[in-house]
Amino acid sequence: MKKIMKKTRNEQRKKRARRIRKSVSGTAQIPRVNVFRSLTNFYVQIIDDEIGNTLVSASLHDVKDGKNTIEGAQKVAEILAKKASKKNISKVVFDRAGYKYHGKVKAFAEKLRECGLIF
Repeated sequence: MKKIMKKTRNEQRKKRARRIRKSVSGTAQIPRVNVFRSLTNFYVQIIDDEIGNTLVSASLHDVKDGKNTIEGAQKVAEILAKKASKKNISKVVFDRAGYKYHGKVKAFAEKLRECGLIF
Protein backbone atom coordinates (compact mmCIF):
# COMPACT_ATOMS: atom_id res chain seq x y z
CA MET A 1 0.00 0.00 0.00
CA LYS A 2 1.45 3.35 -1.09
CA LYS A 3 1.40 6.33 1.17
CA ILE A 4 -0.06 9.46 -0.41
CA MET A 5 2.34 12.35 0.01
CA LYS A 6 0.75 15.65 0.94
CA LYS A 7 2.10 18.69 -0.90
CA THR A 8 3.98 21.14 1.23
CA ARG A 9 2.74 24.67 1.76
CA ASN A 10 5.45 26.04 -0.53
CA GLU A 11 4.58 23.56 -3.31
CA GLN A 12 0.96 24.66 -3.09
CA ARG A 13 2.04 28.32 -3.24
CA LYS A 14 4.19 27.68 -6.31
CA LYS A 15 1.24 25.99 -8.02
CA ARG A 16 -0.95 29.05 -7.31
CA ALA A 17 1.86 31.30 -8.55
CA ARG A 18 2.06 29.45 -11.88
CA ARG A 19 -1.70 29.79 -12.27
CA ILE A 20 -1.55 33.54 -11.54
CA ARG A 21 1.40 34.13 -13.89
CA LYS A 22 -0.58 32.77 -16.84
CA SER A 23 -2.65 35.96 -16.81
CA VAL A 24 -0.26 38.48 -15.25
CA SER A 25 2.76 39.82 -17.13
CA GLY A 26 4.56 43.13 -17.17
CA THR A 27 5.32 45.32 -20.16
CA ALA A 28 7.49 48.39 -20.59
CA GLN A 29 4.45 50.65 -20.08
CA ILE A 30 2.88 48.64 -17.24
CA PRO A 31 5.51 46.53 -15.42
CA ARG A 32 4.81 43.78 -12.90
CA VAL A 33 5.35 44.14 -9.13
CA ASN A 34 6.56 40.81 -7.77
CA VAL A 35 6.49 39.96 -4.04
CA PHE A 36 8.58 37.34 -2.22
CA ARG A 37 8.25 36.66 1.49
CA SER A 38 10.66 34.60 3.50
CA LEU A 39 10.80 33.93 7.22
CA THR A 40 13.33 36.69 7.72
CA ASN A 41 12.81 39.15 4.85
CA PHE A 42 10.37 40.74 2.40
CA TYR A 43 11.60 41.29 -1.16
CA VAL A 44 9.84 43.23 -3.94
CA GLN A 45 10.79 44.04 -7.50
CA ILE A 46 9.27 45.77 -10.50
CA ILE A 47 9.89 43.70 -13.63
CA ASP A 48 9.53 44.26 -17.37
CA ASP A 49 8.74 40.74 -18.61
CA GLU A 50 9.15 41.58 -22.31
CA ILE A 51 12.91 41.99 -21.96
CA GLY A 52 13.27 40.18 -18.64
CA ASN A 53 14.78 43.06 -16.67
CA THR A 54 14.26 44.15 -13.10
CA LEU A 55 13.62 47.88 -13.22
CA VAL A 56 13.40 48.60 -9.47
CA SER A 57 13.84 46.48 -6.36
CA ALA A 58 13.51 46.93 -2.61
CA SER A 59 13.66 44.75 0.48
CA LEU A 60 13.88 44.96 4.24
CA HIS A 61 17.65 45.33 3.80
CA ASP A 62 16.94 48.87 2.54
CA VAL A 63 14.95 49.75 5.69
CA LYS A 64 16.87 50.93 8.72
CA ASP A 65 16.00 48.58 11.61
CA GLY A 66 13.52 46.79 9.33
CA LYS A 67 11.64 43.90 10.89
CA ASN A 68 9.64 41.30 8.99
CA THR A 69 6.25 42.64 10.10
CA ILE A 70 3.35 44.47 8.52
CA GLU A 71 5.03 47.79 9.36
CA GLY A 72 8.22 46.58 7.68
CA ALA A 73 6.29 45.67 4.53
CA GLN A 74 4.74 49.14 4.51
CA LYS A 75 8.18 50.76 4.77
CA VAL A 76 9.38 48.63 1.84
CA ALA A 77 6.35 49.87 -0.14
CA GLU A 78 7.32 53.48 0.54
CA ILE A 79 10.89 52.85 -0.62
CA LEU A 80 9.70 51.04 -3.76
CA ALA A 81 7.25 53.85 -4.60
CA LYS A 82 10.01 56.46 -4.32
CA LYS A 83 12.34 54.44 -6.55
CA ALA A 84 9.53 53.83 -9.07
CA SER A 85 8.65 57.52 -9.25
CA LYS A 86 12.30 58.33 -10.04
CA LYS A 87 12.06 55.90 -12.99
CA ASN A 88 8.70 57.44 -14.08
CA ILE A 89 6.70 54.29 -13.27
CA SER A 90 3.14 55.06 -12.20
CA LYS A 91 1.06 52.07 -13.41
CA VAL A 92 1.90 48.50 -12.47
CA VAL A 93 0.39 45.01 -12.37
CA PHE A 94 0.44 43.31 -8.95
CA ASP A 95 1.78 39.75 -8.76
CA ARG A 96 1.36 38.27 -5.28
CA ALA A 97 3.29 35.11 -6.32
CA GLY A 98 0.78 32.68 -4.87
CA TYR A 99 0.66 34.27 -1.41
CA LYS A 100 -2.75 35.02 0.06
CA TYR A 101 -3.83 38.65 -0.24
CA HIS A 102 -3.65 38.96 3.52
CA GLY A 103 -1.34 40.32 6.20
CA LYS A 104 1.98 41.66 4.90
CA VAL A 105 1.07 41.30 1.22
CA LYS A 106 -2.19 43.21 1.68
CA ALA A 107 -0.55 45.92 3.80
CA PHE A 108 2.21 46.28 1.20
CA ALA A 109 -0.29 46.61 -1.67
CA GLU A 110 -2.46 49.15 0.15
CA LYS A 111 0.56 51.28 1.12
CA LEU A 112 1.82 51.14 -2.46
CA ARG A 113 -1.55 52.50 -3.64
CA GLU A 114 -1.37 55.27 -1.00
CA CYS A 115 2.08 56.22 -2.27
CA GLY A 116 0.74 56.79 -5.77
CA LEU A 117 1.22 53.60 -7.78
CA ILE A 118 -1.86 52.53 -9.74
CA PHE A 119 -2.82 48.85 -10.15
